[in-house]
Amino acid sequence: MQIVRIHHPYSKKIIPAEPVALALGFFDGVHRGHQAVIKQACQKAREQHLKVAAMTFNHHASVVFEQDRNFSPLSYLTSVERKAELMRELGVDILYVVDFTSAFGSLSPEDFVQQYMVDLNAKVVVAGFDYTFGPAELANMDTLPALAQGRFEVIKVSKIILKNDKIGSDKIREMVSLGNIDDANAYLGYAFQTSGVVVHGEARGRELGFPTANIVSNENQITPGIGIYVVEIKVGGQWYKGMASVGKNVVFGEGRPVTTEINILDFKEAIYGETVKVKWYHRLRGEIKFDSVDALIEQLHQDEADTREFFNKL
Repeated sequence: MQIVRIHHPYSKKIIPAEPVALALGFFDGVHRGHQAVIKQACQKAREQHLKVAAMTFNHHASVVFEQDRNFSPLSYLTSVERKAELMRELGVDILYVVDFTSAFGSLSPEDFVQQYMVDLNAKVVVAGFDYTFGPAELANMDTLPALAQGRFEVIKVSKIILKNDKIGSDKIREMVSLGNIDDANAYLGYAFQTSGVVVHGEARGRELGFPTANIVSNENQITPGIGIYVVEIKVGGQWYKGMASVGKNVVFGEGRPVTTEINILDFKEAIYGETVKVKWYHRLRGEIKFDSVDALIEQLHQDEADTREFFNKL
């Protein structure tokens, strides 16, 4: 997959010449709703012998437009790099990553259509029902056919419903932050994934007989809420089973910071400084303030047994 980074205004020389079916969206999470958009673009591309392109942004529009107060620009489900991985798996040939700046955000609907649809050689444009590209009442998927002026086909993808609720990035971010990783994964269509660097911690896990890798994630990456989770962790190109604790280690005192610590099953190597990936599969329980260290150790043995059982049932 080719990744093309665009800073407005751009030179047409950087745009691949092939005609494309173009999928539009911010695509945070590349969840099942987004997947429906991309799959529709892939289908049209096959029918018309086109390349598949997708366009996203380096950060959320709320960075430029202050009125969107419900979204924190520092809490993404997926980094641009993770989006690219997921797009590649879905069959996207070209991924445009546009810097969302004030200059880009001030484009008129007509100029956006010309420069970011027609000039990207789109023969088909596919987006979700709620996609906008300017003032919502003027630049939406219902007004786009008129703005297209017959230069490309427009396909509006309906909302995807799960459990009587629209699948959306806001909902999934809320689920993840509350620790409801099981439902979040159902909405995503895959196991939620984060990445980070392994750093030194307090070595509490080693003292308890459960050594942990302490993970520091990028500040823009949302991480699951406090709890104990079944995970896999990728170290040096290989995935290992593990159990993760997101919490404050309250048994050792109050007022402690939230940390992410992973006990990797059947693994003894030192991996400080490694950049790792973590797949979050299932929440085992919340954080408990135990009366004693012995009670904590007993629970950790139960957590390990539950983790192994989870993977045995997969």
